[in-house]
Amino acid sequence: METTTPQQELTINHEPQKEHQWLQQLVGEWTYESDAKMGPDHPSEKSTGTETVSTIGNFWVQCEGQGEMCGGPGTTIMTLGFDVQNQKFVGTWIGSMMAYLWQYDGELNDTGKVLTLSSRGPSMAGDGTIGQYKDVIELKSDDHRIMTSHALGDNGQWYQFMTTLYHRSK
Repeated sequence: METTTPQQELTINHEPQKEHQWLQQLVGEWTYESDAKMGPDHPSEKSTGTETVSTIGNFWVQCEGQGEMCGGPGTTIMTLGFDVQNQKFVGTWIGSMMAYLWQYDGELNDTGKVLTLSSRGPSMAGDGTIGQYKDVIELKSDDHRIMTSHALGDNGQWYQFMTTLYHRSK
C-alpha cells in the first residue's frame, strides 16, 4: 500500500510583519570601519568604506558595500528579509573577492536589538571543508550598529574574526 505525505500548505502573506519593519532601521547611507583577522597566523586587516541600504518593497533590504577589502577595492551585497512561513530572518551575502554565495537564516534576540544570522561556507582553513559561521548585527542606536563575524572552531567554540562599526551618514 502506497502512502503519500501531505504537502505543507504555503501561505503567502502580503502584509509586512514587525520583523520586516525591524529591517527598515538599516535603510540609509553608512560609513564603516572594519578590523578582520582571518586566521591565527594572519595579521589584522583594517578596511573602510561605505554602505547603502535600500528597500526592495516592504519585505526586503539590500545592503551594498564599497571599500578597500583584502588589499584592494571590493563590493559586497547582502540581502535580508523575513520568511513568515518559517518564522526566520533569511538572506544572502556575496562579495567581489570570492566565488561563493552565503545563505543566511537567523533570529532576533529578546531585546530586539541583536540579529544573529547563521551560515555555512568554505572553511578558513582552506582545506576544502565547510565551516559554520554567524554574523551578529547589533543596533547600538539609530545611527550606529556593529556587525561581528564568528567561526566555529575545531574545539567547538565560536571565535570572533571580524568587527565592523557602522555610522549613519544620511
